[in-house]
Amino acid sequence: MRNIPFGRPIIGDEERSAVLEVLSGTQFVHGPLAKKFETDFSGFIGGGYAHTVASCTAGLHLAYVYLGIGPGDEVIVPAQTHVATAHSVEYTGARPVFVDVDATTGNIDIDGIEAAISPRTKAISVVHYLGLPVDMDRVNVLARKHDLFVVEDAALALGARYKGVHAGLIGDVGSFSFYPVKHITTAEGGMFTTRHAEVAAKVARLKAFGYDKMVGERVVPGLYDVDLLGYNYRMNEIEAAIGVQQLKRVGGFLTKRAENDAALRKALEDIDEVKCLAAGGGDFEHAHYCLVAVLDDAVADKRYDIINGLRDLGVGTSVYYPGPVPHLKYYRDKYDLGRVQYPNAARISNHSIALSVGPHLDEEDMIYVGRMLKQVLGAIK
Repeated sequence: MRNIPFGRPIIGDEERSAVLEVLSGTQFVHGPLAKKFETDFSGFIGGGYAHTVASCTAGLHLAYVYLGIGPGDEVIVPAQTHVATAHSVEYTGARPVFVDVDATTGNIDIDGIEAAISPRTKAISVVHYLGLPVDMDRVNVLARKHDLFVVEDAALALGARYKGVHAGLIGDVGSFSFYPVKHITTAEGGMFTTRHAEVAAKVARLKAFGYDKMVGERVVPGLYDVDLLGYNYRMNEIEAAIGVQQLKRVGGFLTKRAENDAALRKALEDIDEVKCLAAGGGDFEHAHYCLVAVLDDAVADKRYDIINGLRDLGVGTSVYYPGPVPHLKYYRDKYDLGRVQYPNAARISNHSIALSVGPHLDEEDMIYVGRMLKQVLGAIK
């Protein structure tokens, strides 16, 4: 029996040495490694401005703070996403307005965006679901038509490109996650990206208390002024040290994910009870965070039995995500959304199993996963 964990950070001697080097020094924040990580990251995604942040959620929140979004405003958000996408709007006092997703991709239904726009709408939040880019041309046309800001939640989209442009540089801002099982990790942490110099300059201050002078800019140590309400959303040097090393390996990680995704799709193609979400291709370069297999109606009510059966055979799984965000208790109760239907988001959330294609696995693991899924499905019929 194989052991196939859903996710596992790949940490080597380079990352360990980099962390020990930071620990042997005296500068744990405001240091050169965060700056280097930002520069390297901008280079990898092909331009723009990048700022290290404490988390992807922090980066999303900073986008809305920059915009001055607050009570009385609305931001359009996909119903199928991590709750952080909506929370980052909610923190400002604005209201997330949920839109269903496309059944074949899990990405926001772009026709539904236009229908949800109101005089109170200030921004559109798009999520590149599991690393598959949204059709950003259509989103940007809508945004220009209605004078709206576009926020890309790229938490799972490192390596994703739409028409050759990296996620996070297609809308107005983007935010990436470096949680342990993401494409690269810094343990915790994220990266805020934008094409706009003025946004980057303001966010650099917003993430660090609103200082008018950063540590290296102060003529007298400890002397600065504060003329805006900022946050403590910085990344420390230990995390940045890991990130610098991880980014050197991201090309190999992405190649392995793509290979594993192709192998797993092939292993599942003759299983009638499951259908995989779109694989990307052409203008839509997928980052392959994981592969979501949507169960046929005939076996969907046995999902937990299938998950448990796979676990007993050494196959780790997950669920992306536990339900449409508007049906989670906080949002359901606050906005009385229990009776509002998001059928595609609900089907993906409630009928699917997320299978790993991470670089800690190989083609033989993918073949094994397919064989075990077939075996478990056969046993529950």
